[in-house]
Amino acid sequence: MSDTLTPNSQIDPSKRTWLIASSCAGAVGAGAVAIPFISSFQPSERAKAAGAAVEVDIAALKPGEKLTVEWRGKPVWIIKRTPEQLATLSKAEGQLADPKSERKPSELTPEYARNQHRSIKPEIMVAVGICSHLGCSPSDKFQMGAQPSLPDDWQGGFLCPCHGSTFDMAGRVFKNKPAPDNLEVPPHFYLSDSKLLIGEDKKA
Repeated sequence: MSDTLTPNSQIDPSKRTWLIASSCAGAVGAGAVAIPFISSFQPSERAKAAGAAVEVDIAALKPGEKLTVEWRGKPVWIIKRTPEQLATLSKAEGQLADPKSERKPSELTPEYARNQHRSIKPEIMVAVGICSHLGCSPSDKFQMGAQPSLPDDWQGGFLCPCHGSTFDMAGRVFKNKPAPDNLEVPPHFYLSDSKLLIGEDKKA
């Protein structure tokens, strides 16, 4: 019998070992490539869950207008107040529960917003649009004067439709309302005259 082998009848054992090793290495290599590719998406998702800062362009925001963005799953209001709206802030102080934002200052009002207008720039209000009572979102009631569910001398602000809490144009809660605290002012600072970064203080 001839010792000659046909091309496909048998594979040399050393070659077989090399082919198996190569195949496994290829599979592992493919997995190694896939893992970093998937992982590259993870920091972004983790950052979102942890409350990554949000950059907002407010260049087109006009006096009296409101822009809403999302931060940490919460609505954040950015309002460019008119001179008339700013003028109402001093008029309402006697009716407010915490006019100087002294309750929970570290939690609800950063140091740079502990002023009458509760903001860095007087005309720009930045606040989390969630009522401090049960987490409802207050409605805009910027128009002054008597309206349903509002006093006759209403100076403009916000009304929580769930239980009737009212807030002025700086997000300060009125006395004898279900909401225990003012609206939260999130950490923020200006990157430029027209850009805000919400979620970080300048010192961070």
